[in-house]
Formats: sequence, structure tokens, C-alpha cells
Amino acid sequence: MPAVLYPEVMYPDDAIERAAFGPGVEVRMRNLASLADLSPNDAEGVVGLMIMRHTVTGADMDRMPSLKTIVRMGVGYDKLDRKAAAARGITICNVPDYGTMEVADHALALTLALRRGIALYHDTQRDDPPAAWKAIETPVIRRLDVQTFGVLGLGRIGTAAALRARAFGFRIVFYDPYRLNGADRALGVERVRSLEELLKRSDVLSIHTPLTPETRNMIGARELALLPNGAVLINTARGPIVDIDAVEGALRSGHLAGAGLDVIPVEPVAEPAPRLVAAYRAREKWLAGRLIITPHAAFHDPESWHDIRVKSAETMAAALAGKPQNVIGPDDF
Repeated sequence: MPAVLYPEVMYPDDAIERAAFGPGVEVRMRNLASLADLSPNDAEGVVGLMIMRHTVTGADMDRMPSLKTIVRMGVGYDKLDRKAAAARGITICNVPDYGTMEVADHALALTLALRRGIALYHDTQRDDPPAAWKAIETPVIRRLDVQTFGVLGLGRIGTAAALRARAFGFRIVFYDPYRLNGADRALGVERVRSLEELLKRSDVLSIHTPLTPETRNMIGARELALLPNGAVLINTARGPIVDIDAVEGALRSGHLAGAGLDVIPVEPVAEPAPRLVAAYRAREKWLAGRLIITPHAAFHDPESWHDIRVKSAETMAAALAGKPQNVIGPDDF
């Protein structure tokens, strides 16, 4: 019997999966630290592989000689060797339509927590002794409708974030060379034609691009220096897009007023931790109210966790039926 392998145990049963795939497909649930731990018995007959957190290499694919389809249970596919899959005739699909609202909401929540001083007062009112019972003068706090919210990458999540920011009164600009002409007119936002122009105009820069060779290390010290003095950086996309040491330097210098990071370059945090993460964990005073780090959790709530389960199973079922959806090619961005 052909099998679909889930190498990470994420749900309490396999009822939804069995219903999606039908009685002719075995649902094989395992709890592996990595695909290198996959036994030959568990690899036998695997035609479909469901991936949430694991990396998938060509060697991993070779352990499953019957493998035909990999479904990335999420949007990003940077941990999958797409060229190796193409060379082996393996189809890769993702699930682009889950977590859109959650990640957009998270980006705006980070923005508001910084720009309205919520994080600052939360930190300083817990000091010993607590800060004085009064407003604090700081570059991080600004009226929203005098600011420009810059969106780097106007896909599904970037669009949702732009519309939310506009509802709060921000002026909206975006840069996305892959978005078709007219997207700006349809949404009522402004398009810029270069990354440099986006940076120079963004009081808040919110990153919503996939991680690709083009976007890896896209935002470094030079790019951060182009932001207006006192800008805020928000990253809910992928950690390696941003040089975290450059963020630390821009925060220390005061050029960046604040940063909200749901992602960092190496996850989970590897020791020694980046200087910025170490300073944040040590609650160094210079970062009070200026930095928020969340553990790549922007997507998460019970509703999105259910969505990713159902939508991933539906995507695999379509592939098993010979009608794959959301196919990612070896050179797609």
C-alpha cells in the first residue's frame, strides 16, 4: 500500500489525513529528529512526504525511492532542495493560503507595540523601582498617520499587512519587482521601483518576501542606513533576509528606533547567541521598549494550526489524484 509520511508528530490522531487520502493510502506518523533517522522500513512505499520544520536534501529523497510528492506544510520552501527534487521527478507543493491573516496581524501588532510605546511602558513599569508614572519622550513613539509604512514583498501576507496598516492611517508604499503592474491601483497603495527608494521612505519597514538567493542578506548595514532616522524594522518573513548584527548596530547607534523580529537567521537560537539576542535576553537597559522578539510564532493560533493540517492534506490528496496544486518549480521565487 502506498504511504504518506509525516516525519513530525503534530496532531493527536490521523483521522483528518485518512479521510483526505482515502482507504488505499497508509498514513505513516513518525517523530524523527531529522530525515536522516528514517528507517528503511518506514521509507518503503512512501509516495508522499509532509514537511513542516525538517530540511529535505537529495540524500533524504534517495532514502524514499517511491517518493513522488513533497508538500511543504506552510508557505516557505527554502529548506527543500528543489533542484534535487526536479532531477528525481519529485513534485514540490506548498500551502500558500494559510496563516495570511495571522502573520499580517502579527506584523501590525509588533508595529503598534513599538510605535505606541506599549513595549516601552511594559518594560519600564516593571523596573525596580518602576519608571515615573508619566509619558516617556522617545523616538520610537510617533503618531501613525505621519508615517510611511513600507512593504517589502506584496504577496498575500504583504498585501494583508498593507491593508491593515492603511486602516490605522499609515501612508503605504511597496516594492515588489515580481508583482504585476496595476496592483498598486487595485489596492490604493503606492508602488516604488527600487529597494533604495522604499528604504528611504519607510518609517516602518515590514518584510514579507520569501527567502531566495536574491533576498538572502538583502537587508544589511548599508540598507538600514538608508532608512529615515528613527525608523522601525519588522520582520515576520525569514531570518536570513536580514543581517541581525547590522540590526544590533543600527539600534545601538540610535538610527533604528526599534525592531520587531519574529524570525532570526538561525532557529532555534544557536549558542553563542547573536549579540542582539543576548542583549535582549539579558534585558539590557538600552533595548527597553525598542526590541521585541517572538519565536517564529506569527502564524500560530488554533485556527491556523487546523488550517495547515486540512489544507496540507488536501494538497497532498490532489497530488495523489494526479492533479497537483501550488506546484513550486526548481527556480521559482
